[in-house]
Amino acid sequence: MSDKTGIVWTEATWNPTTGCDKVSPGCDHCYALRMARRLKAMGNPKYQRDGDPRTSGPGFAVTVHPDVVHLPLRWRTPRRVFVNSMSDLFHPRVSDEWLVHIFAVMAVARQHTFQVLTKRSPRARTLLGDDRFAAAVRDRTAGKTKHPELLPWQWPLPNVWHGVTVEGREQYRRLDDLIQTPAAVRWVSAEPLLDWLDLRPWLWLTGPSTAGPWYDHAGRYRGGGGIGGQAISSVPSGDIHWVVTGGESGPGARPADPVWFRDIRDQCAEAEVAYLHKQNGGRAADKGGRELDGVIHDAYPAGGQR
Repeated sequence: MSDKTGIVWTEATWNPTTGCDKVSPGCDHCYALRMARRLKAMGNPKYQRDGDPRTSGPGFAVTVHPDVVHLPLRWRTPRRVFVNSMSDLFHPRVSDEWLVHIFAVMAVARQHTFQVLTKRSPRARTLLGDDRFAAAVRDRTAGKTKHPELLPWQWPLPNVWHGVTVEGREQYRRLDDLIQTPAAVRWVSAEPLLDWLDLRPWLWLTGPSTAGPWYDHAGRYRGGGGIGGQAISSVPSGDIHWVVTGGESGPGARPADPVWFRDIRDQCAEAEVAYLHKQNGGRAADKGGRELDGVIHDAYPAGGQR
């Protein structure tokens, strides 16, 4: 839980919950799982509970940390805050009540922008779209400030960006959930990118197309602005506001084809969606780099860059 981080697209991390379980191929070389193992060995008290060895590991059992839940309220300088860099906020073992607590803190700490990322998109869609959950957050928020009447209530919270991880085409269903999830800003993390992705159906409305020709990951022509014969509108849908890409890094890193990154970059440019490229990937950070065709892409959604 720190106001400093090496993650290029955020400025601080906040972990009111730690621990997780693998649910898809993007989890295979999870950096948080490796870090939890090291932190347990170092005696860190927050990482002493072990998870299921089949899906988790030493020090990585889902654990809540009441002692840090109010940390963002003590940070006066506005910053982008990555929520649960060491867990998944919507893991099934994170209770609804604890989520109400976390969202209430984010509601009060309006000076910050909170970046939430999940692989459990069905639960996020269901919970954030439930009026009862929103009402519970509103009620808890009133108890966390001396002057609740001075904090206008809005749902979805205007300072919370909600995102999903999509590492390959098998995870497209998370995009369907994402665009049905109430959020001020919706975003996609394509990291670690393990496959070519076509995000156009979620970036564009269906309708007459003026988009130019495009090609798949093998360089095969796919049409003059169509997907499988279906036209794409030249008007962005606005359902997704930000896309982040990155290759896998660390031991056993699976290589990413630069063409995959270029395709997503171009799709975002056509749809006028903010695009950030985190890293090319590789065993060592100095091998990966951030440049894509000689350019560093560091765009943020409107209002998200200070």
